[in-house]
Amino acid sequence: MRRIHFFALLLVVLLGAAACGGGEGPGGTTDGETGGATGDVTDDATGGSSEDGGGESDIGGDITMARANWDTGFFQAEIYYQLLEELGYNVEHPSNNQMGAQVFYESVDNRDVDVWVNGWFPLHENFLSDASNAEKVGTQVKAGAFQGYLADKATVEEHDITSIEQIDDDPELAQLFDRDGNGQGDLIGCNSGWGCFESIEQHFNEGPLGDNLEHVSAEYSALMSETIARHDQGEPILYYTWTPNWTVAELKPGEDVVWLQSQSHPDGEDPVPGDQVAGGAEACTSDPCNIGWTANDINVVANSDFLDENPAAEELFKQVELTVSRISEQNAKMNDGDDTRSDIEAHAQNFIEANREKVDGWLQAARDAAGSS
Repeated sequence: MRRIHFFALLLVVLLGAAACGGGEGPGGTTDGETGGATGDVTDDATGGSSEDGGGESDIGGDITMARANWDTGFFQAEIYYQLLEELGYNVEHPSNNQMGAQVFYESVDNRDVDVWVNGWFPLHENFLSDASNAEKVGTQVKAGAFQGYLADKATVEEHDITSIEQIDDDPELAQLFDRDGNGQGDLIGCNSGWGCFESIEQHFNEGPLGDNLEHVSAEYSALMSETIARHDQGEPILYYTWTPNWTVAELKPGEDVVWLQSQSHPDGEDPVPGDQVAGGAEACTSDPCNIGWTANDINVVANSDFLDENPAAEELFKQVELTVSRISEQNAKMNDGDDTRSDIEAHAQNFIEANREKVDGWLQAARDAAGSS
């Protein structure tokens, strides 16, 4: 039977000055920003089509912004924060309201917060369906967010592994991934309260997993740092991840690890073409990749009353589009140590200035929606 391990991890969370799930590190500069102030990233920003807004109100007022407690979403939150400030809003910095998905959807429904930019769909549909006063707006990343189970390439090739279910069905295969000696294979998973935690738990509780594997849940970044260290020592590893995410720069799909097939891929959903996942078709045990989840959109989610009162903000959310490659590039910088609040602010500033023409178009569309010049 499956057991879930919760590790007692000592975390220092400094709200307000926090960056990546912990205390602030040494201050950073923009010198390390590659592709930030140069022209080679201008294609990363693609403008959405402007819609005629009916709002007559002036732009301004207070916004209580939240952000996800997975650090791969900090960059996007900072970009939107700076754009809203540039429009003329007084925005509470999202680091003051850092939370998991379940808490956010309850908070935005009650309007304890107004907005975040870290919605994943369809992964968060269950949370949103319970939040009658909240809605998706705009599409920040279209069908570019992938998630699934991976194992180290050496073990996969040595034992001819193709799927996560193959490991779970075979006690000897599962024990290759037993990191604590209890006879069960360890699948490194997600923080409790995240949408992926609920999905993985469903795979265990309702099938097809749970015979010889167990879901290891704790603080994700710490677990993955341990997992990377074990891989560096030549040990087998089995874990869940998503893109964009810094882990794909450390454990490269196709070189170090392989995406595994999964029978839990949603019924009626097309499998992911191999050339679309991180690492390409050679990084999958099949092509197309039945990796257990369909490709997700990343969306802004906001309180419905807030959107009605702020047509400029709503239009801005419809306009902004980002790319997985640009987010992943920034995430890698954070993993390399450029992870303080000032570092992330600089990353966002550099992105905005490098894409100034596109950004100005987004902002003008927002002003037009509010009837403001």
